[in-house]
Amino acid sequence: MESVLLVIHLLIALALVGVILIQRSEGGGLGIGGGNMGGMMSTRGTANLLTRTTGILAGCFMATSLVLAVLAGAHKAPTSIIDTMPAQPMAPAAPAQPATPAQPAPPVAQ
Repeated sequence: MESVLLVIHLLIALALVGVILIQRSEGGGLGIGGGNMGGMMSTRGTANLLTRTTGILAGCFMATSLVLAVLAGAHKAPTSIIDTMPAQPMAPAAPAQPATPAQPAPPVAQ
């Protein structure tokens, strides 16, 4: 289920990027304008269609994001530190005996 929803989410994201990129730039900051679409629709009609499509895709993107977040959080069951503590305190281990130091080697004559 998560895999299918993730693929749908990615397709919506790609469609959203595509729709945003074909919209006409109002500021003209890049120097490119999205002219008319071959006379298919008027400029106002195209803007309304693209704006509505962007809104619908953005809503679908947010909805799939929320559903994916809920599904990701559903796998992890809440745990408590108190439940994981042992019932009886463990007895302290006996201290380690220090190792006997090695005997120094006799000096070598040169």
